[in-house]
Formats: sequence, structure tokens, C-alpha cells
Amino acid sequence: MCYLVAKNVDAVGCVALRTTHGKHLSEFKRKIEKAVGYEKIQLVTISRPSAYGEYEPYNFVDTEEEFEHAVVNM
Repeated sequence: MCYLVAKNVDAVGCVALRTTHGKHLSEFKRKIEKAVGYEKIQLVTISRPSAYGEYEPYNFVDTEEEFEHAVVNM
């Protein structure tokens, strides 16, 4: 288990999705990066949110669709 985190570098907080490592995660991350670019949105995979206070507050979403919608609208 891991969390995919999206952070707008100019804002406080982030969007996080609980997921698993693997090919699907890599492809999903590339899809998001293609849609939003690399300049303003930082996408990282972390093991546990409590260890990464710099991304707080976390806005947890339940589905990839919710995550994608939230990131595109950041």
C-alpha cells in the first residue's frame, strides 16, 4: 500500500489517493502528468502521510476519478 499525492506548489495542502505500487500506478501517474504538466503540480508516491508533514493538510479521495478531477482543477 502507498499513497499517490498531488500538490500544487503554490498552495497549501494536497490531494491523496490510497493505492498500490505497480504498473497501473505508473501509468496512472503518467496520464495525470500529461494532463497537467510538470510546472505547478508535484506528484509523489509516499508510504505514510504522517511522515510527510510538508503536504498537510491531506484531502483524501476514494477513487482514481476523484483524484484526477481534483488534480486537474488545482
